[in-house]
Amino acid sequence: MSNDTKRRVQPLKAYRALRSLLKNPDKTEEVFNIIRAMSGRSLENCYEQFCRTAIGKKILIEKRQLLLVLQNRSSLAKLPVESLGNDYLGFTERERINAKGLVDASDEAIPISNPDLRLYAERTRDMHDLWHVVTGYGRDTLGEACLLAFTYAQTRNRGIGIIALFGFFKLRKEIGSGVGRAMWQGYRAGCQASWLPAEDWEGLLALPIEQVRQQLNIEKPTKYIEKYSELRNLATI
Repeated sequence: MSNDTKRRVQPLKAYRALRSLLKNPDKTEEVFNIIRAMSGRSLENCYEQFCRTAIGKKILIEKRQLLLVLQNRSSLAKLPVESLGNDYLGFTERERINAKGLVDASDEAIPISNPDLRLYAERTRDMHDLWHVVTGYGRDTLGEACLLAFTYAQTRNRGIGIIALFGFFKLRKEIGSGVGRAMWQGYRAGCQASWLPAEDWEGLLALPIEQVRQQLNIEKPTKYIEKYSELRNLATI
C-alpha cells in the first residue's frame, strides 16, 4: 500500500472541523477536512474498484480531466436542450457556481503522489454537481443532506456518513418531520443506482437527462420534492 492511502482516522481533527462548521456553515472547506479525517481506506477501496472497471481503465489510460470538460461552458451550451450537459449548465448558472469552486473549497492538504489515484480523487470531487443534477437534489440544505446520504451509499466514506448524520439531526430540529424519509430515500437510491464514480460522464453529457437517469437506475427523489415543496409553500405564506 502506498503512503497516499495510509490515512489514519483522526476523530479529534474531525470533531474540531465539525465544531467550526457548526459555527459557520458557509465554511465549505471544513466539510472536506471532516471527510479527509474520517475517510480511512475508503478512497483506496473505491479507487481499486474503479481500476477493475472497463471505463475506469479507459479513463486512466486517456488521463481524462473531467474538470476541463465541465468548465467548457461554450461546448456545454451546444448540447441538446434536454441533455444532461445542458441541464448541468443551467444548474450552474442558476446557482451561480462553477466547477472550479469545488477545487478551491477542497484545498487538498495531503498530497497524493500516485498520479492515477489523484486523477480518480479529483474526478470524484468534480462530479459532485453532476450528481446534484442527475439525482434531482438541489443545493438547498435538505438537498445537500439527501445527496450526502446518496453519496455515502455509493462510497461508504465514513466522513461523508458523519456529515450526513449531522445534517439529519440539524435539519430535523429546524424543519421538522420528513427529513428522515427524504434522506433514507436518498441512501436507498444510492444503493440501487449504478456505481457512479465509474460512469463515462463525458459521454453521458450529450444524452437526454431522463435517459441517463434510467440508464443509471436513479430513483426520482419524491420524498425530497414533497418536503421541499412544503417548505416553499410555507415561505410564501
